[in-house]
Amino acid sequence: MKQALAFDIGGTKIYNAIINSDGKIVSEIEKHSTPKDFGGIKNLFKAVIKQYENEVDVIAFSTCGAVNNQNTGIVGSTGNIAKEYPTMDFKSLSTKPVFVENDANCAAWAEYKIGASQNTAVSVMLTLGTGVGGGIIINGKLLKGQNGAAGEMHFKMSTEKKRKCSCGSWDCFESYASGTGLKLTAEEMLNDKNVTTYDVVDGVKNGNPEMVEVLNKWQNDITDGIVGLANIFDPDCVVLSGSMAEFTDIEKIEKEVNSQIVTTPTSIRKAQAGNFAGMIGAALMALN
Repeated sequence: MKQALAFDIGGTKIYNAIINSDGKIVSEIEKHSTPKDFGGIKNLFKAVIKQYENEVDVIAFSTCGAVNNQNTGIVGSTGNIAKEYPTMDFKSLSTKPVFVENDANCAAWAEYKIGASQNTAVSVMLTLGTGVGGGIIINGKLLKGQNGAAGEMHFKMSTEKKRKCSCGSWDCFESYASGTGLKLTAEEMLNDKNVTTYDVVDGVKNGNPEMVEVLNKWQNDITDGIVGLANIFDPDCVVLSGSMAEFTDIEKIEKEVNSQIVTTPTSIRKAQAGNFAGMIGAALMALN
């Protein structure tokens, strides 16, 4: 059975593991702190690849940033990682074939192949974390757009210019539906700049009515975004993944979405492919 050496690259941590063509992780998962400088990142890749490339058929990268349609390099911003990182020549890192894809797209593919959206024609995946990632699959193909940047969840939720988004614009879906968005919602509703997402979650667990109201407002914002996505893509399902998805009420969101959309009913599902869906999706795409 063919195998890939897969990486999952974020601004603070880099993981790697060997994954087979069934999507099974067949080695130990190694974790590294992301080097602050470009040279350090490149050297880390080279060292890991040198150690394992004779055991695998392909090298697969699940990475922050938009990736070109040739799956060879990055074409968009990458957030909190070395500023030169988008210039990385991934193909030069190994004598084996090298495949690169955006991390949210990789996770969406893992859900499609082995997770929550198996056997669907159209699916949208939202990764709710510090920010919001997205991946869209239509008739068995990942929607990439003209240059590889499709699936970015930076559509407008307001015209009030209240929340500056990580993309540099204002009031994007990400600035409402993310963990950062939950904090901003709490700040606005409670008039407290020191409140944290942990305060909200703990308050909800303890039955604090103010915190319950904050969480409900945050979920309503997520619902509003999903309604728009469902009206555009008419998906079989919308999959919610990421650390913040654990605090969503799937049944409530599904009921609200289906009461508002003008397209056919859809299903809201929690991700099933696990914490390393990005690596798994990258490996599956690279091997197939």
